[in-house]
This record gives sequence, C-alpha cells and structure tokens, in this order.
Amino acid sequence: MKVTVRYFASLREALGGSETLDIEAGTTVGALRDSLLARGGPHAEVLARSRAVRCALNQMMSDETALLGEGAEVAFFPPVTGG
Repeated sequence: MKVTVRYFASLREALGGSETLDIEAGTTVGALRDSLLARGGPHAEVLARSRAVRCALNQMMSDETALLGEGAEVAFFPPVTGG
C-alpha cells in the first residue's frame, strides 16, 4: 500500500515536506513511526520516542494504534502551544 507522510514545523525543517512510502497492510501509525526511526539520522533524531510528536491520520488527530489504509495521509508535528 502507498501512504503519504507529511512533516510540519521543526520536523519539516529536518526531514522535508513529505514523502510517499510503500507499507504492508495492517501497519499502524506507531509501526510507521518505528520504521521511520529505524532509518537513523535525522528521522531518528526528530521522531525519537523521547520527543513529544503528535500525529494525524487523514487530517484528524490520531493515536499510534490507528490502522493505515491505501492512500492514507499521515502527518507528524510537534505539539503546539499558544495563547
């Protein structure tokens, strides 16, 4: 299956805007993040489990247990604060 991964804010600065990946059926958002971490380098740094990273699936906030489908869009971004 193909999915699009988008990065925002500081993640975008480190990893670029987006990429399209081939994944296996049954992959969750968390498993996708783990596969990106396994690349090492900047992916491992900005997506590290010790860092607060939020995710959205098809433009809706999601947790890492969400299953991905064909053509899904996954977004990773840092938490946002403001006033």
